[in-house]
Amino acid sequence: MAAGALRIVPLAGELTSSLINRAAARYSLPATGVLRLWTCRNSPVRHEGGGVRADAEVVLNEAGRGALAELCGTGYEVLARALPGFTVDDPKISTGREAGVPQVRWRAAGAVVGPAAFGCRLCTARRTGQAVRAVRYLPRWRRVCVRHGRWLLDADADQPLEYLDVHGVPEVVAAQRRWAGVVRRAGRAGVDPAQAFAVAHAVVARWWEQALHWEQEEIWPRRLHQLAGGDAGTDLGRWRIVGRDAAIFPEVVAVADALLEPAMADLVWTDSGAGQPRPLPADGAFCRRLGERLGRDWLGPLCAVDYGGPLIDWMGAIVRGRRGGAPPGWRDDPWFVKREQQPAMMAGQLRVLAAERTSGGTGTRWRAAVPADHRLHLDQLLSDAREGLGQLRGVQNGTTAEVARTLLEQLSHSAGLIDQALVHTAAAAVAAGVALEDVAAWSRLPARELAELLAADSDGG
Repeated sequence: MAAGALRIVPLAGELTSSLINRAAARYSLPATGVLRLWTCRNSPVRHEGGGVRADAEVVLNEAGRGALAELCGTGYEVLARALPGFTVDDPKISTGREAGVPQVRWRAAGAVVGPAAFGCRLCTARRTGQAVRAVRYLPRWRRVCVRHGRWLLDADADQPLEYLDVHGVPEVVAAQRRWAGVVRRAGRAGVDPAQAFAVAHAVVARWWEQALHWEQEEIWPRRLHQLAGGDAGTDLGRWRIVGRDAAIFPEVVAVADALLEPAMADLVWTDSGAGQPRPLPADGAFCRRLGERLGRDWLGPLCAVDYGGPLIDWMGAIVRGRRGGAPPGWRDDPWFVKREQQPAMMAGQLRVLAAERTSGGTGTRWRAAVPADHRLHLDQLLSDAREGLGQLRGVQNGTTAEVARTLLEQLSHSAGLIDQALVHTAAAAVAAGVALEDVAAWSRLPARELAELLAADSDGG
């Protein structure tokens, strides 16, 4: 293979590893053959079954970037503009004696830039002439391919689908078009559109879980069956996971738009009693108007009493902001979503579902909930803690005070590592969809105390 013999066009937002895979296909070579151009310092992230994850990303050193530019027959600047991870640096391969050798390190895309999704193959073929799989960094508010009517799915999950056909649910495509208006409204309000989407997504995803018990809800079941090809059949549990974000997208856009509207914030203020504080009522004007905007007149009273949910937190932050006098911190920010309120993502939910189906219970759910790369980090924390505790056996010499000080310092350090591992494990399990109450029971902590720990960990990290 003569590097640069063919020109490989990068896609906007494409993973560097995806471009390498497409280059290999263009040269009719296996990806492993092309990867020999670089020295690989580790292995790609994999699913539990052993397969390489579609969102496995590579980070290159400077020499490695030059090798990729030469392979693709494009300029360095072209790749830097198109590939978000192209210029991400890793000191382990960018410094040292071998820094001049083209090198790569495998990472998960989410740890390099952000969420990754499958690209539309029809758009890829139109842009590059290759009808092959591509993976791109795509936030959830840009998942609809309007041209071809496809919802592009997360690339980190162990499931075979790359997209869902949304031709039968035109409101999903319409919501993608409306999102541009929400971005403009967020700009006028001085709010990051990503934060507005995160709050709305958390609110609606919570409703999605509660909707199983809502007899009045007719829109989402119809929409989900359409996304499943007409009928979710007996695999409704899996389809509720795979199809959730596409099914709720119109409502997420509508809620984000509503929360950014000053008149809606005024309704919250009025419901709170304005100058004469009172508890937010179950029949408040804000929640009633929100339900009407979503085409669900009956929804208002339900979401008004969803205490502990992200919508009530948003309302509370609006009220506190107008009244003033509250101590500074995240509680003043309406657009902050606590970790335990963040929706579980598809990959984690599918792992939990698979574990429940094979085990018949929740005993192994924590392991399914925590991704393999996170478990490696937790194992390292625990290993360090064990090493510290093991060193205590040799602490016998010196004065009583010296021995006691060394023992206590080492114990304190190990205890801190164990506490850190506990919080990180709990956070990963909650993020993957395991109930907070279950995680609290396994952690032997009160649910309220665990929720506060997770919120503090999220705020600090």
